[in-house]
Amino acid sequence: MLDFIEKNAGDKTANQCMEEFYSKTLESFQTTNNERLWVKTNIKLARLWLDQKSYSQLQSKLRELHQACQTEDGKDDPSKGTYSLEIYALEILMLAETRNNKRLKVLYQKALKVRSAVPHPNIMGIIRECGGKMHMSEENWKEAQSDFFESFRNYDEAGSLQRIQVLKYLVLTTMLMGSNINPFDSPETKAYQNDPRISAMTDLVDAYQRDDINRYEQILQKNQDVTADPFIAENIDEVTRNMRTKGVLKLVAPYTRFTLDFVAKKLKISASEAQDIVAFLILDGKLRAKVDQTRGTVEKEKAVDAERLAAVSQWSSAVETLWTTVLNSGEGFRSEEGTSSYGASPGMPDFPMGVGGSMMRAGLGTPAKSPGKRGKPRKLYTGA
Repeated sequence: MLDFIEKNAGDKTANQCMEEFYSKTLESFQTTNNERLWVKTNIKLARLWLDQKSYSQLQSKLRELHQACQTEDGKDDPSKGTYSLEIYALEILMLAETRNNKRLKVLYQKALKVRSAVPHPNIMGIIRECGGKMHMSEENWKEAQSDFFESFRNYDEAGSLQRIQVLKYLVLTTMLMGSNINPFDSPETKAYQNDPRISAMTDLVDAYQRDDINRYEQILQKNQDVTADPFIAENIDEVTRNMRTKGVLKLVAPYTRFTLDFVAKKLKISASEAQDIVAFLILDGKLRAKVDQTRGTVEKEKAVDAERLAAVSQWSSAVETLWTTVLNSGEGFRSEEGTSSYGASPGMPDFPMGVGGSMMRAGLGTPAKSPGKRGKPRKLYTGA
């Protein structure tokens, strides 16, 4: 009855009715002492609150459910592993929607460690999908690809329509990784390669792997529905930037000087976007060039000039090292302990003969007088 009514609850009034229905149902379980039905009904109520985005009520209910599925020492009860995974899936969905990645990561690892459950494939599909999104936010493309693939397999096994959306995420991750492996080479995904719902993403990954920037831009402009999904829209910009940077490098390779308008016209982007891409390539060290913003021109450095600058830099470093070594470790600037090059007594400042003579010739030292052992003046040199 609850399932039937839930399917027909489409507005706010119907949802309020559903909450009352759940409340009455849970009251009836207090007299029957049927824990299994109590947990299942509470999970349904929690899912309803998740759909309504009533996060404060949902958090309170999830804590209650976690306690019901734990032993006295606070650990997950192995006999209730299936319910624990359903509760984890709901909480992971909530954390993904509220972008609480720190808590999500902890809960995701906990969910994967539950071994005593035989969950519905749809539950594992949810957990893996949220895990993939979490890894994407951390730019951990490899782990994200693995999670999206597992999520797709589980959704496919459950017959869920969400498999198409997750397959799009898998294709997106493949492009972000820069992988040359076609995601549709797998037996699980091959059947969906010609699916009209996925054809736009198929064409995108084909253009990306062939470095065809013009084809890539045409597909994006023609299929605006690709970016209708907020998650794809958030991450497709990174793919587009990668495509454009590769396109610029390929375009300007034969030139020593070019204009930003030339790049913008060829890639069909604005001049400001072209300037941003060129600046990024220069800062990233992929393009050795100088930008003249007033004229809107870019002049590439010649290979000979770059080699000369590198040689001068190495020579400068070598001279600096030699200078430091001579000053700090050279024997010509040291005197033996307790003796003086001029016969000075211990404790008196003295200089090596070579250095003192040089200082005198350069006018850097002046003679001074100091009483000797018998009152006779003795010449010392004090630095300027």
